Amino acid sequence: MKQRFSVVITDLDNTLFDWVGIWYHSFHAMLDSVVSQSEISEEVLIPEFKAIHERHGTAEYAFSIEELPSLKEKHPGQDITTLYEPAITAFCEARTAALKLYPTVHETLEALKDKGCLLVGYTESMAFYTKYRARKLGLDRVLDYLYSPPDHDLPAGLTPEEIRRYDPERYNLRRTDLRHTPKGEIKPNPRVLLDIINDIGGTPEETVYVGDNLIKDVQMAQAAKVADVWAKYGEATDRPEYELLRRVTHWPASDVEREKVIRPTVVKPSYILESSFSEILGRFGFVPFIDKSPGRLAMVLDTWKKDGRRPTTLQ
Repeated sequence: MKQRFSVVITDLDNTLFDWVGIWYHSFHAMLDSVVSQSEISEEVLIPEFKAIHERHGTAEYAFSIEELPSLKEKHPGQDITTLYEPAITAFCEARTAALKLYPTVHETLEALKDKGCLLVGYTESMAFYTKYRARKLGLDRVLDYLYSPPDHDLPAGLTPEEIRRYDPERYNLRRTDLRHTPKGEIKPNPRVLLDIINDIGGTPEETVYVGDNLIKDVQMAQAAKVADVWAKYGEATDRPEYELLRRVTHWPASDVEREKVIRPTVVKPSYILESSFSEILGRFGFVPFIDKSPGRLAMVLDTWKKDGRRPTTLQ
C-alpha cells in the first residue's frame, strides 16, 4: 500500500526549475558586460559583488551595479544605472532565455491538483524575485500557497513606484496566496516548516516535502517528521556554474564549506526522485485535502448550529 498524502510542499529553486542555471547565465552576462565596458577585472568586481550580496542577504540583489565601489570611483557623481544600461539589458535577456520549468513539472503539478491535493511552495528566495518567477513560469495559477522571505530594503530614497516599469498589478500574484516566512529565518529550521503546515490547516502526517538540497530540504523535513523526498535531478553543487555562485554568495563561509562535503551517505533521504519531478506520482498515493485548521472547523460548526444539520465533512 502506497503512502497517501493530501499536502505537497515543494521547494522551488532547483526543484521546479534550474535556479542555478538561471542565476548563472543572467549574472555572468551582466558581469561580462560590466567588465567589458568598465575595463575593471573580474578579480576586482567579484569580491565587491559578494560584499553587496552579504549586506543585502541575497545573491539576486537587483541594484548591485550601482553599489559597486569600483564603478562609483570610476564615475564620480554620475548615474551608474544609466551608464551601465547595457549590462542590465544583458542580464534581463539572459534571464528570459534561461527561465523555464524542468520537464514534467507543470504536468505533474496539474495532476496533483486534479487529485485535490493542496500545493504549497516554500523558498528562500525573496518575495520580489519569487513572484517574478512564479508569474513567468505559470505557477501563479497552480500553487495554492507560496511562502518566501520578505523583500530586502530598497536603496535609500527609492520607492517601489519609482523603479517599476509596468503597472503595479504586473508585480503581484493573482491566484496564489503569497505569505512571508519570518524575517531572518532560513532553512533548515524545522519549526518554520511546521508553522507553514499549521498555517494552511494541514498536519505533518498528511504532508510530503520535496526539495533538492540535502541539508536545507531533506534534513529539515526529517527533523519536522514530515515525509522527505530528495529531488536528486536538481542537485547543483558539483556543476561548474556553482563555483561562480560560491564566489559571490551571501551565504556564510561555513555553510559553503559544509555543502561541499554533504552527500546522501551523510544525510540519507527517505525517498529519491532520480531524474524528474513526475516520479512522485508513482511513488505515493494522493488524496483530496481537507482543511483541519481551527478557523475552518469553527466556521463549519457555526454553520451547523445555524441550520441544524450535522456536518459530515470539513470541505
